[in-house]
Amino acid sequence: MESTSDVRARQEAAVDKALAALDLDTKARVLGGADLWSLPAVPEIGLSAVVMSDGPIGVRGLVWTGDAALALPSPTAQAASWDVDLARRSGHVLAAEARRKGVHVLLAPTINLHRSPLGGRHFEAFSEDPLLTGAMAAAFVRGVQEGGVACTVKHFVANDAETDRMTVDNLIDERVLRELYLAPFETVVKDGGSWGVMSAYNRVNGPTMTENAALQNGVLRGEWGFDGFIVSDWTASRDTVGSATGGTDVAMPGPVTVYGEPLAAAVRAGDISESVVDERVRAVLRLAARVGALAEAPGSVDSLPAAVDGGAHAREAAARSFVLAKNDGDLLPLAGNESIALIGLPAKEARIMGGGSAQVFPPHIVSPLDGLRAALDDPDRLTFVPAMDARAKLPPVREGFDLRIVARDAAGGELYREPAAEGVVNWLGDLPASLDLATLASVELSGEFTPTETGRHEFAVGGVGDFELSVLGEVRFSGRLDLPEGAHPFSAFVDPPERRVSVDLVADVPVAIALSVRAENVADSPLEGLTFRLGHGDPLPDPDTGIEQAVAAATAAEVAIVFAATTEAVESEGFDRHDLKLPGRQDELVSRVAAANPNTIVVVTAGAPVEMPWLDEARAVLLTWFGGQEFGAALADVLTGVSEPGGRLPTTWPKRLADAPVTTVVPTNGALRYDEGVFIGYRGWHRSQAEPALWFGHGHGYTTWDYRDASLTPAADEDELGRVTVRLSNTGARTGREVVQVYLGPAEPEADRPARWLAGFASVTAEAGETVEAVIPIPRRAAQVWDTDTHDWHTRQVPYKIHIGRSVADIRLTTDVS
Repeated sequence: MESTSDVRARQEAAVDKALAALDLDTKARVLGGADLWSLPAVPEIGLSAVVMSDGPIGVRGLVWTGDAALALPSPTAQAASWDVDLARRSGHVLAAEARRKGVHVLLAPTINLHRSPLGGRHFEAFSEDPLLTGAMAAAFVRGVQEGGVACTVKHFVANDAETDRMTVDNLIDERVLRELYLAPFETVVKDGGSWGVMSAYNRVNGPTMTENAALQNGVLRGEWGFDGFIVSDWTASRDTVGSATGGTDVAMPGPVTVYGEPLAAAVRAGDISESVVDERVRAVLRLAARVGALAEAPGSVDSLPAAVDGGAHAREAAARSFVLAKNDGDLLPLAGNESIALIGLPAKEARIMGGGSAQVFPPHIVSPLDGLRAALDDPDRLTFVPAMDARAKLPPVREGFDLRIVARDAAGGELYREPAAEGVVNWLGDLPASLDLATLASVELSGEFTPTETGRHEFAVGGVGDFELSVLGEVRFSGRLDLPEGAHPFSAFVDPPERRVSVDLVADVPVAIALSVRAENVADSPLEGLTFRLGHGDPLPDPDTGIEQAVAAATAAEVAIVFAATTEAVESEGFDRHDLKLPGRQDELVSRVAAANPNTIVVVTAGAPVEMPWLDEARAVLLTWFGGQEFGAALADVLTGVSEPGGRLPTTWPKRLADAPVTTVVPTNGALRYDEGVFIGYRGWHRSQAEPALWFGHGHGYTTWDYRDASLTPAADEDELGRVTVRLSNTGARTGREVVQVYLGPAEPEADRPARWLAGFASVTAEAGETVEAVIPIPRRAAQVWDTDTHDWHTRQVPYKIHIGRSVADIRLTTDVS
């Protein structure tokens, strides 16, 4: 087996040879997308097309619909496990998915921080803490790339909110930028060895990130030694010379980009040196070599990880992520013989992922209702009451529908046909079967629906364009839907307008249904394509009646489990949240049920914090994030005690938004000032003295722990302050897992530093009565600050305390370090 250095030498030799054989026009073309997802092939030099795909919970592949993809839990869920081995195995699973789909580059993970709880896309990132984010992301990247697939960590840098993200100038102090927002990227580059980075839309202190030479060339490549490729977020590169000199290697998507012909013309005009183009091409060829897409270059991986059962892993990852926020009187796990009232539509219509480009289309979804029915020895003990529908939009149809997609020309002739697993058509970039908008006149989603309930069903048309919906052979809607004035074209994909109609149907009687749209480019988007969806909702009572039905069911049962969830209108790419309230009357529902049954368990499905005004009223509260395709099975495992809830909070949950350290994500005059400095998340909560609902790191298991003692040993190398050894015992009645968290802070308060911050963590597993040790290295960086005068890291020579505990606020042991 060749050594790593020998492989790299052969790769660089192949890159040199390929680069020398390219003329200017071909080099410029290599740097722009051939289409929406791939870089162009150049057969003359043995360069194959390099294919990219969105992640991070799955690998969607080259098409948005029609190609099922494994759906893992959301990144906030992965971070809640505090388990780097689990993250690495998630990488192995997705690398196998990528190889199966012919994908070379996974556009993941997202490692922006949870600066404010209002960030609408936080479900796709990890945490409010840079150390936890960096550790989990580096492990994930290692896992993916051990599978021979490249990662592009994103979005470099400070894309921490969605409002005006394509234009906002984020004004961030140099020290704050280094200590918080750049920190996880540095970890992933240095420790994770990421082969790619995606530059963000936003500006940072002036320059847009695709043109930010100081950060991309100076910090990323210069200081950190990054030798991978930098790809723009889609359509983020707006200037040819600025992007090339600013360090952006690839401008996506194609074929129309600021690179290609415009880049070659800029070189010939003398606006940019061809040597700069060569640097950009070298990065792309190196990427191709690493993923096995460049002839004469050995791929970086010649032995793949052992195969992992994707479904089983998704189930394990979900259970390990669930945070048991409260469990008064050890109500959980369930005893196994109680009658249960399962309340809330999210128990049946499970939300398993956030909205936007992170979406995939899984082969199946296990809802909590299905999972519990399968797990209980007597399913008749379970009564389900939907209560109400808090969703602003209906989900795409799935179960009960037998659909097909048919494309037609202007004369009605059939051009294309395929089965549809879901009521979504997303054709972006290359249309299927060589279709093009010049000859495509209409697309129809049609087939049969067999309802399971008699009553008034709702159907929804979602998208932009001219639509016609017929049910039972009768046209129910015919008209045009458009985006609101001023909305970005991308909203057609992440937040399309919707029109609903209601139809009375009879259970078990098949119904003909058809939704057609006149083909046109999506909302004047630069991406050729077509997108629309067919939604459906079962008959539901009005909210007043539904709440009364829920209260009656809870009163009659021994245990009530209430499901509350955010919706796609609340947590999605493309917009931020306005508040942290659960949509609709869900808070009222929880309070009414808790008043009716003292054994009330609340299951919260949300990718990021929500307010829980009823927290003191419920006996048990389980936070489940977005749990992926096996969500219901994993939840049943945890509720019944087959698995322990393994999660600890990766982000602080406020009692109310007004108390949070950062509540502003809306720019003023195009700029957003990070005036809070380093005091985000728990760092800011400590300074403000406000009490959150749940602190960073919080979470219970199904056993108890005694933290016995801790000791600090000298540093093993110059990058460490030392190693903390913690001895702890499982004092409960069953085997359990504990996440030991180590925080560092100055012994005496310092005005410009938090009271304490995460410096390391480790998980241990012990049987009942067993004593185990956790050994946790503390990086020297934990005691350093960025000096804005010397522009370098500086270790403050002051006394420190090491705090060891179960959360940032639940400290069990302390020790001094000088």
